[in-house]
Amino acid sequence: MRIVIAGILGGIVMFVWGALAHTALPLGQQGMHLGTPSKATLSALAQDSAGAGAGIYMLPSPTNEVMGDEKAMEAFAAEHGKDAYAFVVYQPGGNPAMTDMGPNLIRQFGSDTLAALLAAFVMSLGALGFGKRVMIAGTMGLFSWLTTNVPYWNWYGFPLDFTVAGLIELLVGWLLAGAAMAWWLGRKGR
Repeated sequence: MRIVIAGILGGIVMFVWGALAHTALPLGQQGMHLGTPSKATLSALAQDSAGAGAGIYMLPSPTNEVMGDEKAMEAFAAEHGKDAYAFVVYQPGGNPAMTDMGPNLIRQFGSDTLAALLAAFVMSLGALGFGKRVMIAGTMGLFSWLTTNVPYWNWYGFPLDFTVAGLIELLVGWLLAGAAMAWWLGRKGR
């Protein structure tokens, strides 16, 4: 039961930190260019992705047939290798979070809490002190950044400032959540 409580406590801390990082600090907007969406751009995406629907689009990108043909890939790379590039999350039905963030917040809290439950479990595996438990949580945050954010920067061209902001958010968040969980797990009279 103490692992469950530590996980819930860690999930709360991580959720609150994430909210602060995205509302009070500029971490959530690093590398993003926010503004009024261009109707012409959205209209072009709707036409270009006709029939494909919601998804992630890399523009320009070869078709599966071209990807399977070495010579066709060489020709595609020669033609488009210097073109502008876009990585677009396309939702033709709009972004539901714009009108109701409730479901997104619930999913985020659930995700943070499940991750914190996993961290609390790992932190409880040995007779460790407070500092080592906090470092385990911080290491888990660093691990998640290295296996998600860095590949997005490397392969898909995500901006470096976006990637570094992700490091700060994950590392600080998991160190804070780790401190709360380590405190709970180390209490006497468990």
